[in-house]
Amino acid sequence: MSPRSMPTLSPASAASAPALWLVRHGESTWNTLGLAQGHRDEAELTALGAAQAVAAAERFRGTSVGAVYSSDLRRALQTAAAFAEVLGLPVTRDARLRERSLGVLEGTALAAVRPSSSGLEAGLVVDPDARPPGGESIRDLYERAAAFCDDLAGRPGGTAADVVVVAHGGTLRVLRAYLSGVPVERMHWEPLENARVLRMDGFGTKARGGSE
Repeated sequence: MSPRSMPTLSPASAASAPALWLVRHGESTWNTLGLAQGHRDEAELTALGAAQAVAAAERFRGTSVGAVYSSDLRRALQTAAAFAEVLGLPVTRDARLRERSLGVLEGTALAAVRPSSSGLEAGLVVDPDARPPGGESIRDLYERAAAFCDDLAGRPGGTAADVVVVAHGGTLRVLRAYLSGVPVERMHWEPLENARVLRMDGFGTKARGGSE
């Protein structure tokens, strides 16, 4: 997604209750190569990815964001740095916001990853417990992202202002599902472009999670 094509966001200060803003990192070098990234940390933002990060962050200038959290992987931290610059806030790293670990598949062609390993097919979660050797299942990812959300909601003052969370495509999908009350078994796995921003309203005031 180019900076010019990103949709306009409503100012955070206009929300009636705190919002959680979920931001995917900008385009990375491994994105352009079509490689499975997971926990591997060699990838960094491309020139386009850096521009996407700056453009996304600029849309938050003057808004009432109280904190910025990020995955501790390089591509997310480089994106979060743009938000720190615009908002004048530190970035709090949290390893629970990492992308799903794909174990032995990391660094291989993403297009070659089979549903039997990924648990994904035709934009749906078909097996939330499928796990590549040395990696995580989608359920594992869902549960650690849920733990981050629950901890954040429970922190004193944690929901008093809007919060920006910079992470990865898989992480943002499970965060959105959990915050919308969708269990992992019923998740869709829709495309989520680089530097995409998702707004989850009423964070800390609505029920989270779901089960069969």
